Amino acid sequence: MKLITDFSDIFLNDIPLIDTRAPVEFNRGSFPNATNLPLMTDSERSAVGTCYKEQGSDAAVALGHQLVSGAIQEQRVNAWIDFVERHRDGALFCFRGGMRSEISQSWLSDRGIDYPRLEGGYKAMRRWLMAQLDRVCAQRDFIVISGKTGSAKTRLINEGNDGMPLAGSVDLEGLANHRGSAFGRRASAQPTQINFEHALAVALLKIERDYSGPIIIEDESRLIGRCALPAALKDRLERSPLLVIDTELEARVNHSFENYILANFNELRDALQDVDAVFSAFSTSLREALARIRKRLGGLKHTELSHLLEDALRTQAAGDDSLHKRWIRELLIVYYDPMYEYQLSRRVDRIRFKGTAAQVKKYLDEIR
Repeated sequence: MKLITDFSDIFLNDIPLIDTRAPVEFNRGSFPNATNLPLMTDSERSAVGTCYKEQGSDAAVALGHQLVSGAIQEQRVNAWIDFVERHRDGALFCFRGGMRSEISQSWLSDRGIDYPRLEGGYKAMRRWLMAQLDRVCAQRDFIVISGKTGSAKTRLINEGNDGMPLAGSVDLEGLANHRGSAFGRRASAQPTQINFEHALAVALLKIERDYSGPIIIEDESRLIGRCALPAALKDRLERSPLLVIDTELEARVNHSFENYILANFNELRDALQDVDAVFSAFSTSLREALARIRKRLGGLKHTELSHLLEDALRTQAAGDDSLHKRWIRELLIVYYDPMYEYQLSRRVDRIRFKGTAAQVKKYLDEIR
């Protein structure tokens, strides 16, 4: 039966994969192109694991075959066959490329289907992906797009090429499903750290294949929400040149309003449908975000901003959301701008260019 050892083809060409591990394993982390069609459920896997510890390997294997037999086995094999019929070029894997994927492959073979499995399974593929991420970070040049909060850095990366992403760019906030800053939480959940790392590694590999210039990434802190930048990338970005977008305060207030107020509210509305539930969740998220930076703001400033926020929420409930711009403007002036200016002052030697978003885009075109 077929055994795949070329992981680069799997990730560069988005080959569809069957992850035969239990749902609890899949939910901790898998690959962007993987679908969970487990050999065993969580409870079945737990029972087999307990049996292995108490009675040994042979008894555990026998229990596994007993638990997944008859109609249950038929149901799971049929799910794999349905996947195979839709993805003839795919493959399957388990944790180490051992018994679970071998059994799955064998059961498919009994139905006349020779479907390949990945040598070493999830463990080997993750190790390979992380090694590739480290290698790309070490070998390729990077450019960091910087600028104060609200400078529309992500918009430049995603739409700066005539409405399309800039060539060679990676949208870290998109991969992390978070808009950055304390107020960047979105309606849908962030990926696990493992899934974030895998998606980032695959994105870097595809850029390496398709693009020879410097990789373009937005200036981010170590954490984007709860997703942490891998150490190799963080270290590389801290040594890369900066292009700074210089944007007027009012433009940044308007962009922040659109990005953190209107966009977040609309996402919640699409997710929850119920108007009252949407406004309640939206209000809570803003209050919690402000609370997360209370210590840095100081008690008096936090109280002042809280009053402005509550005023904005009251008028929004009455149909006017424009007052949100008052507390956003104040927050930029007293919190985000001083923090950014301090951080930039420590990196002045890395600044290669500073200008409007259009000027930064033009500069990028010229150096590339």
